[in-house]
Amino acid sequence: MSRTAGRKRDTKETQIELELNLDGSGEAVLLTDVPFMTHMLDLFTRHGLFDLKLTARGDTEIDDHHTTEDIGIVLGSALQEALGDKRGIRRYGSAFVPMDDALAHVVIDLSNRPHFELKGTIPHQKLGTFDTELIEEFLWKLALEARMNLHVNVHYGTNAHHIIEAVFKALGRALDEAVQLDPRVKGIPSTKGSLS
Repeated sequence: MSRTAGRKRDTKETQIELELNLDGSGEAVLLTDVPFMTHMLDLFTRHGLFDLKLTARGDTEIDDHHTTEDIGIVLGSALQEALGDKRGIRRYGSAFVPMDDALAHVVIDLSNRPHFELKGTIPHQKLGTFDTELIEEFLWKLALEARMNLHVNVHYGTNAHHIIEAVFKALGRALDEAVQLDPRVKGIPSTKGSLS
């Protein structure tokens, strides 16, 4: 069974093309005009052991908002498609990741009920030209389009780059756990009989 998906989004604000393979090896081919998100998505892909091809262009002469948000939309939608009816998956994933001074914890339920919680703070508003508030925007759109519960806890940290890096590594690892096929799971991992 191939667990892959491709997505395109073409608006007046952004042009995005994405291919996702849930059963990859951590290979990322990323061309975006938001360098900080390129770095974070590379970490996410490597630590989640997905394969991700992404080209994203947007109106970054205004700011990085639309491009960052729309990457979250397209990635979430591709994830939802690649999972199919979610038959045989573990469904839940959890990962703690330290990054020097920072500790992040990400918990996922691929429940088909989108919800997002972020607890903790990112101490700086900007990293270079990137507005750190856009991380929350990306994660919320990812959770919404993938139709998953996504809980992110930043336990502590003083360096904003380290905090966000820990979050994206933990996101990759938690999602990898949740999407894994478990031979003990018979059918859909829900007493309702459906997650789609």
